[in-house]
Parts: sequence; C-alpha cells; structure tokens
Amino acid sequence: MELQQMRYVVAVAETNSFTRAAQRCLVVQSALSHQIARLERELGARLFERTSRRVRLTAAGEAFLPAARQCLEAAERAGSEVAAAVGEIRGRLTVGVIPTVAAVDVPAALQTFRSRYPHVRIGLRVGASEQLVEQIKDGAIEVAFLGLPVTDRPDGVATCEMGRDDLIAVVAPGHPLAVESEVDLKRLSSEVFVDFPAGSAGRAQTDQAFAAAGVTREVAFEVTAADFMARLIHQGLGVALLPSKFVPNLTDVVTVPVRDAPARIEHLVWNRFAVTPAAKAFLEVLGVEYKTS
Repeated sequence: MELQQMRYVVAVAETNSFTRAAQRCLVVQSALSHQIARLERELGARLFERTSRRVRLTAAGEAFLPAARQCLEAAERAGSEVAAAVGEIRGRLTVGVIPTVAAVDVPAALQTFRSRYPHVRIGLRVGASEQLVEQIKDGAIEVAFLGLPVTDRPDGVATCEMGRDDLIAVVAPGHPLAVESEVDLKRLSSEVFVDFPAGSAGRAQTDQAFAAAGVTREVAFEVTAADFMARLIHQGLGVALLPSKFVPNLTDVVTVPVRDAPARIEHLVWNRFAVTPAAKAFLEVLGVEYKTS
C-alpha cells in the first residue's frame, strides 16, 4: 500500500469524481483509476461505487478513508519535522477564523507569514468557535481565532487571549434608534433581531446578556455570515449586536452604543499536545509563546 494510492483515494472521496481527482493530483485519469483498482485488489474490497452519474464511497471506503487521511497527515508531519530540523519550515498551515474576528488582522498576519515561509501551504476556514475547537482537536486545522462570552473558556486546547470587546447595536440608517446616543437591552428587546444560529458561541454572548437583564427578544433571522447579516439590517429586517471593533468592516449600517452591553473575548487556540513547525512559526509571527501539555 503506497501513500500515492491513499492520496488518490482521498482526492476522489473529496471531489466525488475521478476526473477532478486526477486534475487535483496532476495525473492522467487512467493512471489514477489504475492505482485505485490496484489498491482495491490488494485490500480485497471495492472502495468506490461507480456509475455514469456519480462516484461514492462504499462501506469499505468509508472505513478506509479516515485511516488514509491519518497516514497522509503523519507522513506530512514527519517531512515537516525533518525540514524544521535543518532550519526550513514546510508543510501545511490551516487557520480557522470566526466571521467577526477583529483582535488580529488575519490577512496581514498571513501575508507576513507567507513572505517568511513561502514553502508552507496556507489554508483558511471560516466557522463558529465551537466547530473550530473541534477541528483543532481533530487535527484538521492547526490554529484558530475564536470569540466567546467572558464566562466561557476554550476546552481541551491551548489558548491565548488576544483581545476583549463590547458588543454594539447595529441598525439601519433610517431606524429610529439610529439617532440615539445610547440604548439599553430593555429597549432593544422590543426589536426584531438578526443573529447567529442558536447554540453557537456568537449567539450565546447576546442570549446570556438578555437573560441577565431579565428580558427576552425575538430572533427572526439566523445567519452565519456577518456581511449578510448587515445586508438584512440595511433592509430594515432587524437589528443586531456585534463586536464594536468588527463593525467598521460593515457598510450601510449605523451603530449605537449599548449601556449594558454584553462582552466577548477573542482567543487564539491550538492543539495542546502537538504543534507543527508551521503552526509554531505562525504563533511566533503573532508574538504568541506556544506551549503544549
């Protein structure tokens, strides 16, 4: 069983296509198909169901895929560690970010990192804080920027606090609150809200604040992207509470300070037990001292 065969299996599984997988792996399709067929003979089981319309994993393929990914990741880590031992940073760096990250200029940090370490493949994933933490634990990403209520702390990962921020009301330009110098949660509770999905850390910040104030509110629109949230607000469909340091990134909306505003903490997190050379280098770019358990 060869690493190249595993790469081909993973590529087909992720693209659902032998043609696209061959393009990704920079080989002709016949060579890729031959290697996968050879692997299937060696394993004594078919990994894919092939029809004229689709390709999908069999039960055997579903069982094989996680192990194949782990082998590829282990091989990549081994190569990265060897390169680091002779002073060269290689491998992969996948960074997770929440939609409203504000404590760090992530594009600027990645640009600095890329200029210093051009041989590292950089990836970026946007998601909710709780999802990113799980991806750190699973090894799918190396570092992530989170936003959590001040009462919460990332669990099971190494962490560094990057900044704190109060949330601020965001309304349409023609909204009655747009001319106010300040508002409180009791007044906002009568408004229809646009917010992040229930159960997410981004939503929890606001839910906890309203609960502490003893008032309830209506959330009519749940979205995952802050820019789309701003578009709904601009149309007068609702109001929102968003971090004050992030809001300058939005257009066509008005902000109003909140007297009893909820707050959040932005954390940088990484794996507690293993830090890749590329992740170590990125933490150093950010001025963060890494540590593991």
